[in-house]
Amino acid sequence: MQLNYHRTGQGPALIILHGLFGTWENWGAQIKMLAEHYDVIAADLRNHGASPHSDELSYALMAEDVIELMDSLKLDSVLLLGHSMGGKVAMQLAIEHPERVEKLIVADIAPVTYGRHHDDVFQGLFNVELDGLKSRSAADKQLAEHVEIPGVRAFLLKNLQRDSEGKFGWKMNLDALHQEYHEISAAPAEGQYSGPTLFIKGGDSNYLKPEYADAIKSRFPNVSYKIIEGTGHWLHAEKPAAFNRIVERFLNDQA
Repeated sequence: MQLNYHRTGQGPALIILHGLFGTWENWGAQIKMLAEHYDVIAADLRNHGASPHSDELSYALMAEDVIELMDSLKLDSVLLLGHSMGGKVAMQLAIEHPERVEKLIVADIAPVTYGRHHDDVFQGLFNVELDGLKSRSAADKQLAEHVEIPGVRAFLLKNLQRDSEGKFGWKMNLDALHQEYHEISAAPAEGQYSGPTLFIKGGDSNYLKPEYADAIKSRFPNVSYKIIEGTGHWLHAEKPAAFNRIVERFLNDQA
């Protein structure tokens, strides 16, 4: 599958992967800074953004999509950064193709199976009546019946687009994401990546718990951790300057 991507900057190649319901555009604050020293490639994963839709969804498939992107760009190996679902894709790729990942950064997710965290979001998205929808504000009102936080609704509504006839629709493949949510919740592959690895936790987030340390260490023995206090799961958006400093220090470290 040919993924959509945005590429800018010069230097070592750095691929960045977004989370569930996201697009490459979620990384704006990171791209702007990192492109000063890196060749930044921010991709839309399958069923997201402007990338192709498919009924099939798994971390193995999504990792192979990124490998296909690397091959098309003639990149033998890259630095790899992923958030949430994108972090699991990055883990899967590093475990299955360790020779193609120079360093791995995982933002606020662990290599474990999670429960259903997004039922309210799915209910809200399916609650938006696309037929006859006149405006984003009307969509926001419908979405608010299930999703209370305005910032989360604004993030989700970035997926709303008009076609050539002015009709609203979702960029993402909402049906496939809902149908295959068990795959999104699942843990990435068993195995090991021994390259330099950094896990970054949002201080107020419960996605990276102490009891997940063994699962992380068994797959990533060369792991280090950073915590950004005062942030939740969306740590890179909530405190971009702090997040960017941590990422750049890790990438610049020659050890």
